[in-house]
Amino acid sequence: MSLTIPSPLVSIILVVWNSAVHLPRCLESLSSQTFRNFEVILVDNGSKDGSLDGVENRWPGLALHLEKLDENKGFAIANNLGARLARGQWLAMLNTDAFPEPDWLEKLLRAAGDYPEFSFFASRQLQANAPHLLDGAGDVLHISGLAWRRYAGFPAAQFGLKTEEVFSPCAAAALYSRRAFLQLGGFDEDFFSYHEDIDLGFRLRLQGFRCLYVSDAVVHHIGSATLGPQSDFALYHWQRNFIWSFVQNMPSALLWEALPSHLMANFIYQVNYSLRGRGSLLLKAKKDALRGLSRALRKRREVQKIRKVAGVGLLRIMERGWLHPYLLGYHIRKIERAMQPSGKPSL
Repeated sequence: MSLTIPSPLVSIILVVWNSAVHLPRCLESLSSQTFRNFEVILVDNGSKDGSLDGVENRWPGLALHLEKLDENKGFAIANNLGARLARGQWLAMLNTDAFPEPDWLEKLLRAAGDYPEFSFFASRQLQANAPHLLDGAGDVLHISGLAWRRYAGFPAAQFGLKTEEVFSPCAAAALYSRRAFLQLGGFDEDFFSYHEDIDLGFRLRLQGFRCLYVSDAVVHHIGSATLGPQSDFALYHWQRNFIWSFVQNMPSALLWEALPSHLMANFIYQVNYSLRGRGSLLLKAKKDALRGLSRALRKRREVQKIRKVAGVGLLRIMERGWLHPYLLGYHIRKIERAMQPSGKPSL
């Protein structure tokens, strides 16, 4: 007689790629969760550092499912695989360098119960190495197609304290309805990595799903949110992918209003990084985005055909200030100066 194993309420998906340094702390944080009805799906993206060696024996209290890929297929593909393997009603995406506080999952699920009109949820992310600063409080989408983590680099004691609607979550620590996630096909696998969470959030929004930032669902994230040097890999994929997401998702009613802002964003970043000696990298990203434009237009037809929300309905949750994306660094530096006693600069 076979036994039926009940499905967990939540499936936590961790994409692992050479994560031996941070994965133990992440799993230790999960083993301390006050809410226990979850499974952990570890999708290894071709790690070479033994990230998963002995992991099942070290955390016997966690319901772990291991899936290994032969090579790094990218964040999008690995998470989608985890979502297909998941048995839970909810999908919790978590980076291996994100460490949830013990009541993180409990707070997210309480919000899901208290606010049934919302289908996906953003966490309060603190910078793990500087917990007095926010790493993000949900994601912002600008009408140009640019996106950023809300309040990244701002003092945690003053910002992101209110539970409220945001455009979408940062997938470093997010909760999605599994039904909604799979209905929309999950993350766009052509993106590989970067901006795929914004793109999915856009498509969910077009279907009428809404996102709630849960201010007391806290994780500590190693990835620094302050503006600074970016790897060539990150910069290339970010600059390529935000073009595809804009083309595929921006409703026709907004497209002509948004297009000048989108073109201006591409021009400003091209000039800015050219002055920093990285213009050729951005130019390659733009060329590759154009090479994939026919595929993006095909996807656009599918996305817009099933869209349920009018374009103007999205404006209330999008950022529209022309200069806002380019002044983020200025605002962060202004806040940093204000936090220093007697106006002394930080060391």
